[in-house]
Amino acid sequence: MAMDTEKIRNFCIVAHIDHGKSTLADRLLERTGTLTTREMKTQVLDSMDLERERGITIKSHAIRMNYRSRYGQEYVLNLIDTPGHVDFTYEVSRSLFACEGAILVVDASQGIEAQTLSNLYMALDADLRIIPVINKIDLPAADVERTEKDIAGLLGIEDGEILKISAKTGAGVDKALEAIVDRIPPPKGDPGKPTKALIFDSAFDSYRGVIAYVRVFDGTIKKGDWIRFFAHKRQYEVDELGFLKLKMFPQETLSAGDVGYVIANIRNVADTQVGDTITVRSNPALNPLPGFRKVKPMVFAGLYPGASEDFEKLRTAVEKLKLNDSALAYEPETSNALGFGFRVGFLGLLHMEIVQERLQREYELSIINTVPNVEYRVTMSDGRQIPVENPSLMPEPGKIISIEEPYVDATVITPSGYIGNLMKLCQDRRGIYKTTNYIDPDRVSLRYEIPLAEIIFDFYDKLKSISRGYASLDYEFIDYKESRLAKLDIVLNGEPVDALSYIIHRDKAYQWGKSLCEKLQQLIPRQMFEVVIQAAIGNKIIARETVKPLRKNVTAKCYGGDITRKRKLLERQKEGKRRMRQVGQVEIPQDAFFAIMQVNK
Repeated sequence: MAMDTEKIRNFCIVAHIDHGKSTLADRLLERTGTLTTREMKTQVLDSMDLERERGITIKSHAIRMNYRSRYGQEYVLNLIDTPGHVDFTYEVSRSLFACEGAILVVDASQGIEAQTLSNLYMALDADLRIIPVINKIDLPAADVERTEKDIAGLLGIEDGEILKISAKTGAGVDKALEAIVDRIPPPKGDPGKPTKALIFDSAFDSYRGVIAYVRVFDGTIKKGDWIRFFAHKRQYEVDELGFLKLKMFPQETLSAGDVGYVIANIRNVADTQVGDTITVRSNPALNPLPGFRKVKPMVFAGLYPGASEDFEKLRTAVEKLKLNDSALAYEPETSNALGFGFRVGFLGLLHMEIVQERLQREYELSIINTVPNVEYRVTMSDGRQIPVENPSLMPEPGKIISIEEPYVDATVITPSGYIGNLMKLCQDRRGIYKTTNYIDPDRVSLRYEIPLAEIIFDFYDKLKSISRGYASLDYEFIDYKESRLAKLDIVLNGEPVDALSYIIHRDKAYQWGKSLCEKLQQLIPRQMFEVVIQAAIGNKIIARETVKPLRKNVTAKCYGGDITRKRKLLERQKEGKRRMRQVGQVEIPQDAFFAIMQVNK
């Protein structure tokens, strides 16, 4: 039987990383009796070990709770948990769109941070009712008054509307549940209208195919209905649908306002794209829900197996990861230095780190990755514009008119004592200054436009070390802009090493090339012949280092006689070394590929 929509509340929890979002979700599940004590564990919605260890949410989850209010009325609360990192901004926006309200969690000891603002603005854009919550009030370092003042100023509300809780101990969580029922409006959908359901996430089951997690806005979906996806127009018959309470609870129908899952024998996870709209053949909608866009990878890197015989194992592992992660894009590629591997596209640097770690943990693979790159747009002399995400595909300099690179709008929130050093960091990374806003007398929000390529490398680590861990970063893609870029090649004994190529701004090319040559000189073992390491842009050499050869003392047996005997032996040795250099292969150790990641820009 369809639930009365007046008794449904769809909400999410938004927060900066490590402000207690998953812990609050645990307490809500406990207080509503959704899970038994035996089923309960910390960060219950974070299903991966990686999520637990790092204290971040990587995958969206949804869970249905039944709650009896203080007036004795029964409510259904649908919590749509959202990923908590900037890489997954689009997924967060779709999860927010599926809700009517959001709990904004702010850590009392750390205050408002960059992602707090970013997620708040997204929630306000989605027209959600915000319930501000100050968490971790039990900590000795908690500054509840200042945090309360900051939130009140940010939202333009009275202090009394802000809830104070400790998700760890459970203090104040009952008030949060009452606020969800009282403040968040019920869904507005009409079960009689043409069916529209939003996909906010999906998962792959090897026995049943893709499970699509949906929020129904209008109409109903029944078991046996034929559903159609707006993005690719394919149709499938619904095999099963129902609600989620960690496990799946099958139902006969999902109606307007409901959040649940749909299984329809879909074999390809790419068919259930986040943000797409589902309708039914018997009562079709004419237009999809707004806001859908295809998820595009922003960061690209080559992934190669540590041992060449593991290539097939790597292929299988990447294919399996792709089944549960539609944002992952990959294609095979070959490198002269590293052999067979894959060019893989990621949403961002955290996404890349997670994929690499999962490959190493779950599939026991040793991975070598090339330097991460962004996708550049190259305008050719014949007027064509081509995308280049791999430096080895960069055309000859004479054929290029211009190169464009992606820029992001970066927000850094920092204690005011670190402003000078952080502004210098942003300017060193080619940042264009936008604004400075004081959140309170001690904390500042800086906004810069920065090339994405400058952020994906080690920007975050530098930001944290300069600010002693206090500064936070958030960014979103703006557009492509023309830049003075060039492809930097590393050449060993006249042979370019494609895996060490890099696209870099011309002003930084010399310093980068010099640092890299010096690093490689230390790492490449001495051979029987001289190894020349050069950094080049096109045909122009900009830096050079030499690895001296191992040398046998061929004149040791000459203990006297004419000098010409020694010269003759030395000339013969020199000739042998020259021939050896022509046929000799320079083995590049794995450390060299990791070292490039540490070269200071």
